[in-house]
Amino acid sequence: MDAKDNESRKAADIESVTAVLRRVVAENGREHVKGYAFAIVCLLIVAGTTAFTAWIMESVINEAFANRRADLVWIICGSIFVAFVLRGFAGYGQAVTLSKIGNNIVARYQKRLFAHLMTLSVGYFNEARSARLAAQINQNINGVRDVLNLTVTSLARDLVTLVALLGVMLYQDLVLTLIVFTVAPPLLLGLRYLSKRLRSATKDSIILNSHVLGSMQEAVQGIAIVKAFTMERELQGRIQSSIDQAERRANKIAQLSERNGPMTETVAGFSIAGVMAYAAYQSIYGGVLPGAFFSFVTALLLAYEPAKRLAKLQVQMERAAVNARMIYEILDMQPHQRDKPGAGALEVTNARIEFRNVSFAYGDNPPVLRNLSFVAEGGKTTALVGPSGAGKSTVITLVPRFYDPGNGEILIDGHNIADVTKSSLRQHLAYVSQQPYLFEGTIRDNIRYGRPDATDAEIEDAARLANAHDFILAQPQGYDTPVGENGATLSGGQRQRLSIARALVRNAPILLLDEATSALDTESEAAVQQALDAAMAGRTVIVIAHRLSTVVNADKIIVMHAGQAVEEGTHESLAQQPGGLYARLNNLQAAPNGLLSSQE
Repeated sequence: MDAKDNESRKAADIESVTAVLRRVVAENGREHVKGYAFAIVCLLIVAGTTAFTAWIMESVINEAFANRRADLVWIICGSIFVAFVLRGFAGYGQAVTLSKIGNNIVARYQKRLFAHLMTLSVGYFNEARSARLAAQINQNINGVRDVLNLTVTSLARDLVTLVALLGVMLYQDLVLTLIVFTVAPPLLLGLRYLSKRLRSATKDSIILNSHVLGSMQEAVQGIAIVKAFTMERELQGRIQSSIDQAERRANKIAQLSERNGPMTETVAGFSIAGVMAYAAYQSIYGGVLPGAFFSFVTALLLAYEPAKRLAKLQVQMERAAVNARMIYEILDMQPHQRDKPGAGALEVTNARIEFRNVSFAYGDNPPVLRNLSFVAEGGKTTALVGPSGAGKSTVITLVPRFYDPGNGEILIDGHNIADVTKSSLRQHLAYVSQQPYLFEGTIRDNIRYGRPDATDAEIEDAARLANAHDFILAQPQGYDTPVGENGATLSGGQRQRLSIARALVRNAPILLLDEATSALDTESEAAVQQALDAAMAGRTVIVIAHRLSTVVNADKIIVMHAGQAVEEGTHESLAQQPGGLYARLNNLQAAPNGLLSSQE
């Protein structure tokens, strides 16, 4: 039973490598067929000139040294010179061509991977560690290129060279060739065993290295927290432990990868020693001219390198295939939130938002929303308040379809958002999250992300509305000042105001504010709140606030608790309800040192 399982696993492994190769060729072969054809011609020239060098050695030895034919020496030497020149230019041509093709393949797959990642849901990125994902992609992306390049160089150069040199060896001496072939089967069996062990070690190494690089990236990004909580020693210990594991695995891979060296050298030594003994016997006792022997030995020595590369091919292909498979695992991942077949574009007129018996849970966790129903009237402001864990931020994430509800419907102007395309839905939305995120580039670039076709004047108007214009002009280069990694050169309040300006420049009919003023000081909050009050006019706004004072002017306030809407009304009506949750929260905030946290 175990033997059968081992055989099936071997067959599956071979099939897996073959399947990866077929897919890589199918996806890239046609695109680069001319380049590969040129590279193959160059490789064939390399193979032919190498075999020619071995073949002509018989004439060199016999005619120049044994027969002393001076008239043929110049012809022989000239032909050798031409062969080496041709091989040099052909080697250059194939190397440059394959490098260009490989670089293009890497670039194409990088673009394809990023485009595919952009189609995956927010839930996927919440589950996958972004730093480790980036590190894994960076390590594995070259696997696709290596699969093709190894195949082309191995078949067109090494295999053809080896076959041509074997032809020279057979032509010169059949018995010597058979002596060489007797050592091939045990060598192949040994290499097959090594490749099997290397496969699992390579995958483990890739995962360990991605953990190391991801942990380093996260530590650098959170360096302020690391230093504030004196986590340096603890993080250093964890990362060093991961590095040690990765080092041990890399050493194991090195041992397995290079173990074919002693095997091939031992086999080669045995073969050459046997050839030498036989040739010496023939020359001493048989009177055979040495030309054929030198030609055979030259062919044998020249065949050693391509034979060694071919012997390592399976090991290298296993490593490249493991990398390529891990890239294809990402590319083959299907988006969870595909647009329905025939989904149309959303047309917004009044921008009325309605939740009908909506329930939602993150994965297998307990439900966050339970049969939630409410209406956000078009052109008005609806505020969501409540204690931490009530589900307020989840409501905000469901409107743009970052997630889809488990049950119930979300409608905009009577259209179920599940029946329209996500792109058309999000074109009508502007969003400000709890944690403002800025991208690499200038302040102007970050605001323009809200609407790529916005003019400089519109960007500056949005910045004024968000109370950001003055501090922007105080920067060294004004609107053209680089923001650093995630706005590292700016304060939290400044980053939040740029995030608000990005939402305002979008000029969308629906505005989602997830505690948009939470990172601002009291003075900035008051100024931004005034700007938001003006910006919210005529728009449908759903706003979450942890300070009730910021939503007293909302047209409607929805009080949430345990994933349900338990109260609804205006600030005045809710604050006067005896024993109501809103009234209690309002009294807590009105009390000295009162604080309501709604971070979710």
